[in-house]
Amino acid sequence: MNCEIRGGNFPVAICSMNAGESIMCETGAMSWMNGGIRMETNTGGGLGKMLGRAFSGESLFMNRYVADSAGILALSANSPGEIREIDITGNPIVVQKGSFLAMDSGVNLDIFFQKKVGTGFFGGEGFIMNKLSGNGKALIEIDGGAVEYELAAGEKMTIDTGYLVMMDDTCSIDIVMLKGVSNILFGGEGLFNTVVTGPGRIVLQTQPLTQFASRIAQIVVSLNKK
Repeated sequence: MNCEIRGGNFPVAICSMNAGESIMCETGAMSWMNGGIRMETNTGGGLGKMLGRAFSGESLFMNRYVADSAGILALSANSPGEIREIDITGNPIVVQKGSFLAMDSGVNLDIFFQKKVGTGFFGGEGFIMNKLSGNGKALIEIDGGAVEYELAAGEKMTIDTGYLVMMDDTCSIDIVMLKGVSNILFGGEGLFNTVVTGPGRIVLQTQPLTQFASRIAQIVVSLNKK
């Protein structure tokens, strides 16, 4: 995968493809293409993987773009923010639901189950996330901007719901309940935070789309009351 990210806050990944190369991506991601590139829609690995993607917030089917001759394939994000190219080779990653955009043919997309029930219910990321492994590169979507940290072994980062977009599979994820009645009732942060423990890299997003949409809805409701 050889992609150039353009478009600023409304990003598009323009991928140059040679004959024989292929890219798997979410349905509806293609914006434009040229040359001898054709599309094939499939289950992305069978019924099991298709159902797994459905539970993790991705589309049931995937599109495979194959270059019969050289050309370009442009893939756009679903919302304002960033598209980041990640090298998966020897470094499996876990990404939140809805953030996967595309991958090389050598990359595997699987579901990642939260091992702790409490984390699945209250951590904000759900029981099922996506795991990317294999050899190649992948594109992930990030709401707003991206901030990256490298956590040492045992080092922890406390994160509000929705801000964790990616972590190395060497990291572990858990939840912690806020302390203090006044913090819970008036702090505006809910009951729980996500805690990620190193070693490994984490990527946070600065403006989760769900929170942005919630703020817009609050403004609309407020205006309608006037």
